[in-house]
Amino acid sequence: MTTLIAFIFVIGVLIFVHELGHYLAARRVGVRVLTFSLGFGPRLFSITRGGTEYCIAAIPLGGYVKMAGETGDDERTGQPDEFLSKSKWERFQILIMGPAMNIALAVVVGAAVLMNGVEVAAYLDRPADIGSIEPGSPADRAQFAIGDRIVSVAGRAVSTWEEADLEIASNANREISIEVLREGRKVTLDVRPDAEGRFEAGQIGVLPRAYPIIRAIHPGDPADGSGLRVGDMVLAVDNQPISVGTQLSDAISRSPGRQITLTVQRDNQRLDVPVTPKRQGDSGWLGISMSLESHTIDPGPFQALRMSLDRSWELTTLILRTLWGLITGQTSPKQLMGPVGIAQLSGESAEQGWVSLLGLMATLSLNLGLLNLMPIPVLDGGHILILALEGAARRNFSTRVKERMLLAGFVLLLMLMVTVIYNDLTRISWVENLMFWR
Repeated sequence: MTTLIAFIFVIGVLIFVHELGHYLAARRVGVRVLTFSLGFGPRLFSITRGGTEYCIAAIPLGGYVKMAGETGDDERTGQPDEFLSKSKWERFQILIMGPAMNIALAVVVGAAVLMNGVEVAAYLDRPADIGSIEPGSPADRAQFAIGDRIVSVAGRAVSTWEEADLEIASNANREISIEVLREGRKVTLDVRPDAEGRFEAGQIGVLPRAYPIIRAIHPGDPADGSGLRVGDMVLAVDNQPISVGTQLSDAISRSPGRQITLTVQRDNQRLDVPVTPKRQGDSGWLGISMSLESHTIDPGPFQALRMSLDRSWELTTLILRTLWGLITGQTSPKQLMGPVGIAQLSGESAEQGWVSLLGLMATLSLNLGLLNLMPIPVLDGGHILILALEGAARRNFSTRVKERMLLAGFVLLLMLMVTVIYNDLTRISWVENLMFWR
């Protein structure tokens, strides 16, 4: 139920804001609006005010604003309040405002999320220095080495782990070159990232230098009274450097009843703390809780807005590159997500709280705005393309020509919807088990 409610809330807000953009722009240039609908299909609720019917329909996967004289098939009187009576510039304003409102919503909601304070793993802003390599992973096979610094992925320069992760994630199942800095010289390694997770993001099996920090010590367990303190950053076990929490957990687990020495950093000092894990079954237990080193972003309103704009631009670049990759065949269609996938993410985000759900909403709103600007007939971008072509030709296309263009766009959009829904279903384990051909 949480998933359904969260999905309807997120989709409802995105659709309302999109259609509100069209509605306000139409009213501003003097176009008569006949219907403002959230959803498709049978009407569940409707009310008419000022000549406009406002309604909520049964299928919450879209919406529309119906304007007087909107298409050549509509009954037209030639009145100045009809859509086709307006200039191309005025019609462009109406068409562009839907996607523009979604992009603006993404920036505003993103800023609101940042103002709430966000805890970010510290390694994301640091150079992409490899701290460990998973045995048998693509990076292991390609002979990456601990200490390598990733400086470019598939020809694109990266300066942080966040940038490196995004570039690798967008190149699943594709042979790429990664340039690393090794002992002062650049080395180019060819690797094919594995597709992992529900959305088949590319992974090569490398982990950053992200030292674990002790967040809690359980009373009565070996760590209690050993000299360890909350806030200690663990750098090594028995003089063997570690870079991720799993390495520390493994070292503790392998040492039941045997003294080990943890090297920690405390107040800019390195200390060696001996401690003996107790035996718990066949494993060692120290009695500590750990988390990655992190910092909290807590900006003011203007800084949050600027950060949100920067983040939206980064995501816009990534989305456009992904779309281009789909066209050129460099990006797998399996990375696309449809309504079922959005519903799953909405439910998971809702369980983590409002901040997480609003963060997802901002990302989806940006995606919706950009996708609607694609030059595909039926979408807003397709209608804008037709306007531009008519302007370049200095004549209006016939209704028949426009119908053919819209039909081609509808077929393409239908194929896309079938693809994303199929992808969504393959991410549901019991449904995938029924797909004998996979």
